[in-house]
Amino acid sequence: MSTEVIDIQTPSGTFEIRIEVRWGDMDALRHVNNVAYFRYFEEARVRLFSALEMDASQGRYGVLAHASCDFLKPLLYPAHIVVGMALRRIGRTSVELDCWIAAGDDAQNLYAKGRNVLVCTDGATGRPVPWTDADRQMLSRCFSA
Repeated sequence: MSTEVIDIQTPSGTFEIRIEVRWGDMDALRHVNNVAYFRYFEEARVRLFSALEMDASQGRYGVLAHASCDFLKPLLYPAHIVVGMALRRIGRTSVELDCWIAAGDDAQNLYAKGRNVLVCTDGATGRPVPWTDADRQMLSRCFSA
């Protein structure tokens, strides 16, 4: 999946990436399969954690605790899309994100919207750990308007 990171300090206060829809993302009905939407959200989360400089090599990582998606209309190949996330809430050990998939040339043209909850987890124990002050600052930077 080819992706290009957009400036993470966008004027809208969102974290966004651009993705080119692949032919293989389609299903037998010739629209993008519902599983691909979750992969697009996943790619955005991976890019977010990369921007946060948070990965398993630091002994902590984000674990997906909840994922939901409302499919608003069919997405057809070929297409260029924007996958966006907005910070809804930072908890002690979790973060809640509003997510969406929009047309690459029209942010108001939504294909899907959803919600993700991620939990900061200790790599050695698998247990939730609190976000550090540095994590909170970086999250604020990534989503600043």
